[in-house]
Amino acid sequence: MQTSERSLHHLEKIVALAALAGVLALTLGFAQAAEPGKRAKNSDEVFLRSAVALVQDAASGETLIAKNEGAVLPIASITKLMTAMVILDAGLNMEQRVAISGQDNDLVKGTRSRLRPGTVLTRDELLLLALMSSENRAAASLGRTYPGGTDALVAAMNAKAQALGMGNARFVDASGLSSANVATAQDLARLVAAAHEYPLIRQYSTRESATVQAFGRRLGYRNTNGLVRSAHWDVSLSKTGYISEAGRCLVMRVRMASREVNVVLLDSWGKFSRLGDANRIRKWLEAQAARGPRG
Repeated sequence: MQTSERSLHHLEKIVALAALAGVLALTLGFAQAAEPGKRAKNSDEVFLRSAVALVQDAASGETLIAKNEGAVLPIASITKLMTAMVILDAGLNMEQRVAISGQDNDLVKGTRSRLRPGTVLTRDELLLLALMSSENRAAASLGRTYPGGTDALVAAMNAKAQALGMGNARFVDASGLSSANVATAQDLARLVAAAHEYPLIRQYSTRESATVQAFGRRLGYRNTNGLVRSAHWDVSLSKTGYISEAGRCLVMRVRMASREVNVVLLDSWGKFSRLGDANRIRKWLEAQAARGPRG
């Protein structure tokens, strides 16, 4: 009788464990289903950590990878690409010397800058620092000294966005520090395509490093996108961005798998996730190219 009871008890334990395993499997299935957009559309293999991603063929406009591409999100310093286009459209004297003012200080996020009030640089140098190293005071001073001031610059930025068909884009400052600067990945793909038409933006946004003179001493700056310093990458336009509301962002025109593509990555919270995603995209495109066209 004791042997029979032990056997029954053992059987009950097996049934209970099997039931628990089923509950855990069901729970895990619900949890995975509740995490939307982890795998990009048009690819059953690429796994991207950025919340939003869009990769388009630059020549044809064909969408190669898309993930939450219609979501309207803060775009942080990607804003500076639009600032640069509007500055260049205005035909301003790029050699004009501009003094950094206390008005250029970041009162939104409290970010620091080595460009102290009183620093005098040319407009050309300010544009370089804004695009290459995402210098916020440089961008603010470009807006402040635009004809009509920052309000006029922002109005021109929004008008250009509409002209480019960036239907969900909205700009409120020159630097992107405000979370009210928003757009979709689809909007930003248009922005990248338009900005790529400006030789100076291509050159400055991909410069590896630069030095400027301020108060008699040299200040060195580096590109915020480490990929431009890699011999394994062919980047012809780049802009990074970060504020807490936007996460880490990256847009590029880059050659991958023997084709020019526009890449948009938004809301990547890991410090290196946007660069990891760029590498994952390249590997996926190279794998697709190696397969050849599907019949």
